[in-house]
Amino acid sequence: MTSKLEQLRAMTTVVADTGDIEAVARLKPVDCTTNPTIVLKALGTEMFADAFEEAIKWGKAKGGASDAVTAAVADRLAISVGAALAKIVPGRVSTEVDADLSFDTQASLDKARAIIAQYKERGIEKDRILIKLASTWEGIRAAEVLQKEGIDCNLTLLFSKAQAIACAEAKVFLISPFVGRILDWYKKSTGENYTSETDPGVVSVRQIYNYYKANGIETIVMGASFRNAGEIEALAGCDRLTISPALLDELDQATGTLPRILSPEKSTPDPLVSLDEKSFRWAMNEDAMATEKLSEGIRAFAKDLGTLRGMVAKKLSA
Repeated sequence: MTSKLEQLRAMTTVVADTGDIEAVARLKPVDCTTNPTIVLKALGTEMFADAFEEAIKWGKAKGGASDAVTAAVADRLAISVGAALAKIVPGRVSTEVDADLSFDTQASLDKARAIIAQYKERGIEKDRILIKLASTWEGIRAAEVLQKEGIDCNLTLLFSKAQAIACAEAKVFLISPFVGRILDWYKKSTGENYTSETDPGVVSVRQIYNYYKANGIETIVMGASFRNAGEIEALAGCDRLTISPALLDELDQATGTLPRILSPEKSTPDPLVSLDEKSFRWAMNEDAMATEKLSEGIRAFAKDLGTLRGMVAKKLSA
């Protein structure tokens, strides 16, 4: 009998949520997604030792204000991780705009364009890259502009239907609703345990998927941030799922029938909604979970970006 991972591949595009080159080569996902946490972990491995040294040497030769050089070297390292992944996967690699720009549309645009330019310098065209932006109002506005320029975007740190609706209106290429982090919040808030069927993160993604399919919205739904294989199985059939190597291995070793749960044909009517800035912010204000997890996620990514820049600054001054 084929593994559950192989059955999942037949109905869902499987994406690897890692910067682990060896795991990506072994598990053969279509796409890869990274974030500052993943980039930091990748750069701590021997595989990227040469890339780290090259970037430091490049930075020392660059000259200029120390903070600007440090940030440029950190950017170069993130691109190095993405470029290495792009050599392995046949599809896209997601690369994140700095978390500390999450509330600055213009700065996010400038950074996204710079990321695309840096990939192009390495012979990697924009159709191989997804620009990751936090699903703030400002991040969604930046994505709207980038999409019109032919730069596809992945809107991350998405915890609510309001965020998903705003992304759809902006015609973004892909959204990444976070399943596990929603579950974390509800378990802490209620003290309850949840099954795969009652898991609030699973329920949220199913609702978003249904809304998109019921209204002919082309934006891709990519479930992310899984805590267990049951959550993944409960979303079998979702457009894409980005999964850690540990859970990919677990699914690869599991047998038994994996039924398809989500499909466009199963969607039920769900009225199309339009959100302006005021209604978006109010919807977020009324959703404590989404507001708290969005802010927490931005802080965590910003912290890891700060750690990376600190490592770079230390090397540059050595």
